[in-house]
Amino acid sequence: MAQPPDQQRVGTDDWVAQHEERIERPTGFGGLTRRASGYVPPPARLTLFALLAGSLPLWMGRGDLFVYGIFTLLYVLLGLGLNVVVGYAGLLDLGYIAFFGFGAYFYAELSSEQYGIHWPAEASIPIIVVATALLGLLLGIPSRRLLGDYLAIVTLFFGQAFVVFVNVGNPTVHGKGLTGGPNGLADIDPLEFFGYTLSTRTQQFYFLLGVVVLTLAALHFLSESRTGRAWRALREDPLAAAAMSIPVNRLKLMAFAIGAGIAGLAGCFFASVLTAVTAGNFDVPLLITIYAVVILGGIGSLTGVVLGAIVINVSFQFLAPENPQSNARVLYYAVLLLVLLLSVRNRWRLGAVVAGVIALGLVTQAVVEAVAPSWTGGSVVEGGRLAGAIGNWVVIPSGHGNFGNFAYVSLVVAVLILTQLRGWARTVALVPAVYLAAIVWENAFVEEPAVARWILFGSLLVALMTVRPQGLLGTPRVEIV
Repeated sequence: MAQPPDQQRVGTDDWVAQHEERIERPTGFGGLTRRASGYVPPPARLTLFALLAGSLPLWMGRGDLFVYGIFTLLYVLLGLGLNVVVGYAGLLDLGYIAFFGFGAYFYAELSSEQYGIHWPAEASIPIIVVATALLGLLLGIPSRRLLGDYLAIVTLFFGQAFVVFVNVGNPTVHGKGLTGGPNGLADIDPLEFFGYTLSTRTQQFYFLLGVVVLTLAALHFLSESRTGRAWRALREDPLAAAAMSIPVNRLKLMAFAIGAGIAGLAGCFFASVLTAVTAGNFDVPLLITIYAVVILGGIGSLTGVVLGAIVINVSFQFLAPENPQSNARVLYYAVLLLVLLLSVRNRWRLGAVVAGVIALGLVTQAVVEAVAPSWTGGSVVEGGRLAGAIGNWVVIPSGHGNFGNFAYVSLVVAVLILTQLRGWARTVALVPAVYLAAIVWENAFVEEPAVARWILFGSLLVALMTVRPQGLLGTPRVEIV
């Protein structure tokens, strides 16, 4: 809509000036949801999250509350600490998990049978958080002049050095190993505050939920403060921030210290809940998972960290080896459908692709069964949900052990081809590619959900970064080209 004559800018085409704003304006149901969430103030969002999360113990069993509730909150807390360093200050810290491990091991030293020290949580946790923040400060001092890949290399070395130290280096103190070596430390005390022990999963969950809510509130106020705005300026352009008299080095050290302190706090809860820690708990896979939490939700977004932690932990538990493969199957096809929704925006084209995939499967199954029955003689693993329909749709051979590997290679080639196609050619090529993805799952990945979980999330993150580089709830970074 044209502006009134007294508000128009001389020499400016308002339509052109608003072009980027129209592009960034989200459309469709997802856009409507994001715009609606923008009208909900942060206190209301935090209250809603606390109420919904607080209801979990009312309808979840002890085991489910542990894996779905407590671990999701731990992921949220770890994601919040990493979000300070990466999302706010823009520092690529690949040694972040070392702070988490330091907090867990330090709590194990102060509250376990290792040295007979049984400090209550009100004494040990503040000391551990401060010590971990100081460790982050020490790491940040030599990293003040480093950015990007150079900072990543230094922090990655620190993270791996920590794992090697606690796993191999086990110095003896008062006749006992400091870290326990490969066996780690066991018999760790649960959280105890002023004589009251948090012994049940419900008590542990509610206490951790309170800590997460307080951390979210504190980081929100910090983000909206002068320090938060200075961090964002540092993230966008360190040289420009320094030219504007922003204390860049001090802000880096502050980000490292605060992020490390939050990770150390999460380490205390992790050690007290599991009552044992080993070096394998703090290796690269956990670092990748926490980065996925932050990236999926949107770098710099507190709400995005919560959303990312929920999606990733719930999905990981569905794909856990001890769970039925039918759970993994449902999640796999849900992710496949989500990738289709992100790739094909036009609903008519989307409908054509889905119909084409179903028709291709039925025709292929019928033709192969008529020509070579052994190539359809296999059975659906584990049965369960979707098993009946899949058995009549996906080719599952019997006695052809390498078929899954060939199908996987073909799927990789198909995906590479898809990246080079546009328009209707890409839409048509999606049909065999999606059907190949179903064949690969049923013949190669259904019996290995632990491998499939990383492939699933790798594919999901690649698709998300292609469509929305800033994540689900993140804001686009400012770039001058």
